[in-house]
Amino acid sequence: MVTIFSQFEFPWDLSLIPEYFPVFYRPALMTLQITTFGILLGLALGLVAALLRISKFKVLSLPARAYIWAIRGTPLLLQLLFIYLGLVNIVNVSRIPAAIIALAIHNGAYIAEIFRGSILAVDRGQREAAYSLGMTPWMAMKRIILPQAFKRSVPPLGNQFIIALKDSSLASAASVPELLLQARQLGSSTFNYMEMLFIAGIYYLMMTTVLTFLVGKLETRLSISDHRV
Repeated sequence: MVTIFSQFEFPWDLSLIPEYFPVFYRPALMTLQITTFGILLGLALGLVAALLRISKFKVLSLPARAYIWAIRGTPLLLQLLFIYLGLVNIVNVSRIPAAIIALAIHNGAYIAEIFRGSILAVDRGQREAAYSLGMTPWMAMKRIILPQAFKRSVPPLGNQFIIALKDSSLASAASVPELLLQARQLGSSTFNYMEMLFIAGIYYLMMTTVLTFLVGKLETRLSISDHRV
């Protein structure tokens, strides 16, 4: 047994990690940029889709249902390639905007369901009380329902944001210069794939940890405001 372990050599060159770690800084910023814009657009798209989804008018709810059904039923990579490659003959979409649009459309469908569930979870009596005070349905939604729904949706939204950050790695399929593409390119040029992938993994862990911390702080702040009320 001692002989076996004495002959074992660790296959990674750990000295490369401090050397190449700063090289991943710009790709990490690109990953954050894609994720941030994808999430912001996804939030707007998800809120609109959720409001249309709960509408009593089928002409509004059916397109929202179809959008959520189609996006949730197909993989993000397919959607990204469809936008980047499939629409190039119709609209000239470059790689970075294509990645942002695909991430926004993909996350918008899941965010729509999160918002829809949070809106429906608000006590119906509060909506009826708002109507009795003379509020229109839109005023009641804006002033009474949506603020409470947003508080309820923070934990699942935080999970969706983390998923979006990790899903941004699929943008490498469209040659977007983000973390995973950087790791693959450096791995192919140096033949040290595992070291480069390990560095990319460290960056992802750092970013998801910070995002988890921020979402947790927001949850705590919202819960404190509820206690004060």
